[in-house]
Amino acid sequence: MNIPYENLKRLNQIFESEFETAFKSFIESGWYILGKGLKHFENEFANYHGLNYAVGVANGLDALILSLRNNYFEAGSEVIVPSNTYIATILSILHCQLKPVLVEPDINTYNIDPLKIEQAITSKTVAIMPVHLYGQCCDMDKILQIAKMYNLVVIEDCAQAHGALYKGRLSGTFGDYGAFSFYPTKNLGGLGDGGAILCNTEIVNSQLERLRNYGSAKKYYNKVVGYNSRLDELQAIFLNIKLKRLNEINSHKRRLADIYLNNLNEQFILPVVHPDFYHVFHIFNIRHAKRDNLRHYLAENGISTEIHYPIAPHHQKAISELFKGKEFPISEQIHNTTLSLPCSFAHTTDEVYRVVEVINQFN
Repeated sequence: MNIPYENLKRLNQIFESEFETAFKSFIESGWYILGKGLKHFENEFANYHGLNYAVGVANGLDALILSLRNNYFEAGSEVIVPSNTYIATILSILHCQLKPVLVEPDINTYNIDPLKIEQAITSKTVAIMPVHLYGQCCDMDKILQIAKMYNLVVIEDCAQAHGALYKGRLSGTFGDYGAFSFYPTKNLGGLGDGGAILCNTEIVNSQLERLRNYGSAKKYYNKVVGYNSRLDELQAIFLNIKLKRLNEINSHKRRLADIYLNNLNEQFILPVVHPDFYHVFHIFNIRHAKRDNLRHYLAENGISTEIHYPIAPHHQKAISELFKGKEFPISEQIHNTTLSLPCSFAHTTDEVYRVVEVINQFN
């Protein structure tokens, strides 16, 4: 039995008949950008989160960029971000001419350590960008407390946390902005790139709608310097079909995660679970000192894995000069030992039990 890390073809076949019906209606509508399909998805995505507004954008990176841009922070202002995040989070800060300040994660949760945030704040700090990594929310009570104390904007990076909860409240609903990616492998994934920003005021919603559309609310009248970053109409239609089953998708991934959590042996460091956090396991990661050997062993036995992520951000050539002379040992420890196991809506319980059977024999 060969078990791929992800099988998007098999996953999306579940929705194929609905996609085909929706595509036919889309073609017949004759309206392919900023149409009714996008507005419907924005309304449904906002309603799912109990908020008033969602703005569809081209991708998750743009969701972060536009959230930052909408505040018009002075160039060189500082934004606090976890040191082990995916590079997109940091790129969004740089694209806005701002300075990323890396803060180490909690070694147990892999999310930014609130106890380390306050010591990183300076007179130039304007925002905190917590990343709900792997599908588990950050400790938002402490983060919001710090943000309020220092009057900082909070932009949640929810790219991996669709439907994740902290104390019964959904990711993306805590901060000033909730930025999402709909990359195909996400729990709520499109058939291409896509993203969205959650907000809760009409003013911010209108501002973001202008920013994503050349700075224009009325065709050919451009109020601000904007972008071309609109969620594709067809992707919005597909996403709305899958949104109806997001809770089912998350429940399935949690069942698979439970098999791992209950059956993997003690040589593996497993994700920490806590009743305050409803983990949706976009990624089921383990840690092992012999990670590379383990990955090779699993591949030899027909089991594909991924590493999220193999290189710590401060070692990436594109941005390493920004962090020269600085050390992030916790981040490096995670990057050097983490391994992601198959855990998707397309995987079966039999497949995951097979992974457990094979991996437990590693030595």
